[in-house]
Formats: sequence, C-alpha cells, structure tokens
Amino acid sequence: MYRYIIRRLLMMLPVLLGISFVIFTMMYFTPGDPARMLLGERAEESVVEELREEMGLNEPFLVRYGTYIKGIVTEGDFGISYSTKRPVLEEILDRFPTTLLLATLSITLALLIGIVAGVIAATKQYSIFDNLATGLSLLGVSMPTFWQGLMLIIVFAVWLRWLPASGFSGPRYWILPVLAIGPSTASTIMRMTRSSMLEVLRQDYIRTARAKGQTERVVIVKHALKNALIPIITVAGLSFGGLLGGAVMAETIFSIPGLGKMMVDAINARNYPVVQGGVLFVAIVVSLVNLAVDLLYAFIDPRIKSQYKTQSRKKEIQRAGNGELTRETVRGTNQKTGNH
Repeated sequence: MYRYIIRRLLMMLPVLLGISFVIFTMMYFTPGDPARMLLGERAEESVVEELREEMGLNEPFLVRYGTYIKGIVTEGDFGISYSTKRPVLEEILDRFPTTLLLATLSITLALLIGIVAGVIAATKQYSIFDNLATGLSLLGVSMPTFWQGLMLIIVFAVWLRWLPASGFSGPRYWILPVLAIGPSTASTIMRMTRSSMLEVLRQDYIRTARAKGQTERVVIVKHALKNALIPIITVAGLSFGGLLGGAVMAETIFSIPGLGKMMVDAINARNYPVVQGGVLFVAIVVSLVNLAVDLLYAFIDPRIKSQYKTQSRKKEIQRAGNGELTRETVRGTNQKTGNH
C-alpha cells in the first residue's frame, strides 16, 4: 500500500509539470501588459519599462518558466501578486478555506440526497417515486448553476427576504450557495447510485441473503449498498474535486470571497502569478483528492486490498526467484571455469 501511494505521488509530478507549463504558456501569450495596467495608460514609457524589468517581464519565455518552477520547488514560492504585492500562496491559503467549506457542504448535501433517493429508486424500480426521482435528476443535471443561483436570489432574497443574497460569513449565508450547487451534484450521484444498486440487486449473493431470512433492510444496507459504493465514491470524489476548482459561478453570483472569485478577478486584472498559482494549487488538491478516493476503495472493498497484497507478494517472489537464479548462474559459471 505504501509503495502504491509513493508511486501515485511520483506519477503526479509530470502531470503537475504539464499543467504548470500549459497555464504559464497561456498567460505568456495572453494580450495585455501587466506593467502598463498597474501604472495606467498615462504612465511614461520609461517608468513602465523599469517596472517590466523589475517584474522580470523582459526575460525570455523559458527563462521565466524555469525561474517560476525553481521557486516553487525550492522555496514554495508561487510568485508575488501584481496588485496586492503579497505572496500568491498566502492569498490562496486565505481564500481556500472558504472554497473548501462551500465544497464540503455542497457534497455532503448531494450525498445525503443522492444516495437515499438512488437506493429508494432502485429498490422500487418503475414506481412513481422512481420515475419522479429520475425526472428530477435529469432536470437537476440540465439546469446551469448560475441560473439556479439567480432564481434562488430572486425568490428567497428579493421576494421573500428570508436569506441574504451575498456573502459567506455565517450559516444563513451558506444556504443559497449550497442549494445552487448541491442539487446538480446530487442528481449525478442519484443516477449513479440507482444504476449501481440495480446491478448489485441482481447478483446471486443478494438472493442468497434473502433466502437465509435476513430482513430487507439488512440486505439493502449491509449487502447491496456496501457493494455498490465503489462507483458512487468515484463520482463523489470527482464531483468534490470539481467543486474545489469549479465553484466559480456560485462564488461570483453570491460574492463569496473564495478561490474561484479570486482567480476570476485575477484574470480580469491580468494578475498572471495569481492565475498560475491558483490553477496549479487546484490541480494539486484535485490530484490528492483522487488519490484519497483510490485509497478509500481498499477500505470499502476488501478484494481491492487483497489485490495490493497479492501483487506485492508476487513481486517479492519474483525478486527472490531472480536472486536464486543469479546465484545458480554464478555457481555454474564458477564450476565451468574450475573444470577448464
């Protein structure tokens, strides 16, 4: 297991390097001069040129990229924000807890709704509840997040005045953003849960459990749902990673000071270090979430954990066998040499 984790972490390095190169290239060829934007259109050219030199904008592309990667690897330096003059990593860490809280609340709501509705729909296939849940899930997937957010603001903040329209400073402020994001994610989880449960319920061990006289609740929860969790966890992990990096719409609509809104503001201001650092940070977090999901498989399904152990034992046996073959070869060579 530890070797698997180390191998996955090493596999992340070329992926992150590729992402950093792509985003750095995009920012490099994006029209606009950060120095000119910071100083204004009326600034003298000599002053602008001096600021360009200070910011390192006159260096060749590969030199700038190499300096950027070197700073990240050796010092954890993602650069300095053009607008605030603060380290980019500090700004990211200031905003990330808000985005993490929004994503956690949204995925929790989505899991509660999606798994419960999916299990009931699967156990009552073709019933009124099944048809209604399937139709609502299709509607939830089809509705854009920004439209849901605007409708929630109009109804609950403008007409009824029950909830605030913007901000994220307390539980009352969390409700509308979570309701804007949660249903679409819940729809995806519900459809996957229903599909996975229907497949598991047709298996022989489910019929065996029922034949042994176990209650339907035990059969569904202990046997069916437990074996149907692998694809559900996969979808939930991908959705959670997407929420961490893609809650831009909700944060913009509800004026939430999170990572997504910070990156949108940085793009509008040509604040390249913040954009590059934000994308790379999100890529690292999403990669770690995917790794955590893979490790969670082993705890849910013992067969996967046994596969890891079997593979490790096979490699150890092969190494031991190779060592014995090497020793036998050396002995045979020595014997032939002695005979001659």
